[in-house]
Amino acid sequence: MKTMTGWPFLLFLPFCMDLQAIEDGNKAGARPDIVLILADDQTWSDSGCYGNSQVRTPNIDRLAAEGMRFTRAFTATAMCAPTRQQLYTGLFPVRNGAYPNHSKVKPGTRSIVHFLRKLGYRVGLSGKKHFGPPDSFPFENVPRAQLGKFIGRKKGEPYCLVVTSHSPHLPWTEGDASAYDPAAVKIPARFVDTPQTRASLVKYYAEITDFDRELGECLAAVKKFGREEDTIFIYTSEQGAQFPGGKWTCYDMGLHVALVVRWPRKIKAGSVANAMVQYVDVVPTLLEAVGGSAVEGLDGRSFLGVLRGEADEHHDAVFGVHTTRGIINGSPCYPVRSIRTATHKYIWNPKYTEPFRNVLIGGRDKGGYWNSWVELAKTDANARRIVEGYQRRPEIELYDLRSDPFEQKNLAGTVSLSGLEASLRGRLDAWMRQQGDKGIETELRVKAHKSVSGREGRVRKGQKKKAGGKKKSADFLRPS
Repeated sequence: MKTMTGWPFLLFLPFCMDLQAIEDGNKAGARPDIVLILADDQTWSDSGCYGNSQVRTPNIDRLAAEGMRFTRAFTATAMCAPTRQQLYTGLFPVRNGAYPNHSKVKPGTRSIVHFLRKLGYRVGLSGKKHFGPPDSFPFENVPRAQLGKFIGRKKGEPYCLVVTSHSPHLPWTEGDASAYDPAAVKIPARFVDTPQTRASLVKYYAEITDFDRELGECLAAVKKFGREEDTIFIYTSEQGAQFPGGKWTCYDMGLHVALVVRWPRKIKAGSVANAMVQYVDVVPTLLEAVGGSAVEGLDGRSFLGVLRGEADEHHDAVFGVHTTRGIINGSPCYPVRSIRTATHKYIWNPKYTEPFRNVLIGGRDKGGYWNSWVELAKTDANARRIVEGYQRRPEIELYDLRSDPFEQKNLAGTVSLSGLEASLRGRLDAWMRQQGDKGIETELRVKAHKSVSGREGRVRKGQKKKAGGKKKSADFLRPS
């Protein structure tokens, strides 16, 4: 059941801060405070400043007007637990161990909490966790009603506060859906236009608007109780929404994320960055921004130069990894790997002969629209193309993102693009080797979810019983 997200405390929390402490905290040379707020399953483009004028997001839009908006920011996995743990550790999912959903990093893995505490920071988290083990993420727990108190505490001591919303994750129950007209919404290219789709979209948009309210209240808390002019304030959308082509995929609707950073006097207000960055870059960037030393062995690297306006480029390619095994109603084995440049996307589906499944299409119709797509697909060719294309994919997909941003026309096998295709595959293979990623073998290390039936799940259970091993306490078998 979704947690309610109202924060009435912001207007009524007593103002009892020591003025001398405020003055001391604002002295030149003090380390900046950090606030990072995450949505939960929000498609990157679904806000006003990112081009969706249908969605009311005045606070996100204001933040973008006061900071820098990234047009090419990415997560490496479009699922909650792997996304958050790569963001907090600076390590890609297979390498840190948290590559299935509902998973944990390898024991001994360090995170932003360890790195910033060494620099004198208090590091707190308020909201959804989705990580483990606790030793790797020893955040101070900050109840929602205590945000102002956490921000205003010990003014001479810098803080990092991570605020993680439950919106707009399913079920879409927060916000005012009546504020949106189902008949007026525009249907994205990957969607089938049915009354059920429109009804789901307005509920999803209402939750985004409600998340925007949360973000606005967080901004107000920083202004009232913190050092607004010396705070790095970051908003990001996590991965794509729970629609086909979004969450649980390596398409841009899944891996592309919104990222806005405000840092008064350091970042030019209203600026736009086209540099390609990934979530693993956030930890190194923040460490450099606050004057810390680089951490050896991280996958990410700092893009502080982009924030300062000193650089226009960062990565020339970003990578994606998806593990279907272990998710609710997921396919027994359906790994996906990808590489994306500024112009092209290459996707490898090793188990392309099998159908792709997840909780949306696994019989429960959790989003409230999938069954209507299937029904229309019986008589409508476009609906049939979308429904079948989501469940059954070719081994190789190649898209020219300049002319085909919604990844509708697969160019794999085009003779004139054979050199590009081979080059991208070579780079993807090299990245997988560096990560210790063996594709199907890596996928099969994951314990099948209890909701998944079928021969493959039963065989693996039998193999474990034969081996005489004890039942694992974790949700997956860790990579070696």
